[in-house]
Amino acid sequence: MSNATSIKDQQLKRLEQRLTPSVRRAAMDAAKRLAWRLSSRAGGAAKRLFDILVACGVLIPALPVMGLAAILIKLTDRGPVLFWQTRVGKWGRVFRFPKFRSMVVNAEALQQQIMSANQHGDGITFKIRRDPRITWIGRILRKTSIDELPQLWCVLRGDMSLVGPRPALEKEVARYTLDDRRRLDAIPGLTCIWQVSGRSEIPFPQQVELDAEYIGKQSLREDFKLLLLTIPAVITGRGAY
Repeated sequence: MSNATSIKDQQLKRLEQRLTPSVRRAAMDAAKRLAWRLSSRAGGAAKRLFDILVACGVLIPALPVMGLAAILIKLTDRGPVLFWQTRVGKWGRVFRFPKFRSMVVNAEALQQQIMSANQHGDGITFKIRRDPRITWIGRILRKTSIDELPQLWCVLRGDMSLVGPRPALEKEVARYTLDDRRRLDAIPGLTCIWQVSGRSEIPFPQQVELDAEYIGKQSLREDFKLLLLTIPAVITGRGAY
């Protein structure tokens, strides 16, 4: 009986010796995952607070400019002041997206007539340097990025962030490859790396690469840096059309 007990004890000790390293590794992995989740949530909360504070700080003094823009748009052709679209956000979530209307009222219907002039070729995005659909006031609003100011409402709602990949149209996302979908791994933003590096002059494949670069190293420090770089980009108007 004692021999049987001794054998069982030895077997249990050998089993314990084999299990202990694996259990320790499992515990360490679980601790790392927990630490990463807590860090991610803390970073997300800090980014959200930063977005709200800065958005309010910009929106309040910008109200007179926005009011003047609305009046000029209305006087130009009596059409609607805002242009609303459905855009795709983080992980494919769709949301309503406003801009000050910078084109003629039937701009979307006219797009097929000028598709051959797309500066991005047969790519996913559509950009023309001198788009004939843009109104005189719309050209000013685009050059100064004032047309983007209504999107601060999306930031306050949480649909967008101050910094992140620009939100795409549903028809654009429908043409994304799996590689392109990396852009959907972050909350979309008002500005991003390619917005301060050439804006519409940056071809779509390079936009994807720059967005993936931002997602891989995003932080409040990076956001603050890109917001500062956005100021001269807006003043010079490079690539804005």
